[in-house]
Amino acid sequence: MPLTDFISTEGQQRIARAIALAEQHTSGEICVHVTPKCHGDAMETAKRKFQELGLCNTRRRNAVLIYVAYIDRKFAILGDSGIDKAVPLDFWHTEKETLTRYLADHRQVDGLCEVVKQIGDSLAAYFPASREDINELSNEVTYDEDDD
Repeated sequence: MPLTDFISTEGQQRIARAIALAEQHTSGEICVHVTPKCHGDAMETAKRKFQELGLCNTRRRNAVLIYVAYIDRKFAILGDSGIDKAVPLDFWHTEKETLTRYLADHRQVDGLCEVVKQIGDSLAAYFPASREDINELSNEVTYDEDDD
């Protein structure tokens, strides 16, 4: 199944706009990555993808990856070390519940946009935006066409 069967081009644009809007209120960076399959544990795969995408290279180490394997119906939300040092262990609990609910209803674009907003709101409390902030990562949805 190609990416556009899971998230249309218009859906990808909506997600990119949601990321841009969420990042206006935080110095944090948010990335959505989609792949058909995840062989093994979603969190371990997300950790590898986090490195591959260069999310670990942000100035404040405050990037977040939302990783979704749509055929396998697996996902992970992963923050960088700067976030992990600042927030409680169950920090992504609400976001995970939200995304689970939306994915179960086959409303992936709405779910990803809502979770991006929630993440932006959560990050703003710990990493507020400042004048010197720059957008360090693309807001576009990244994806793998083939299996991970």
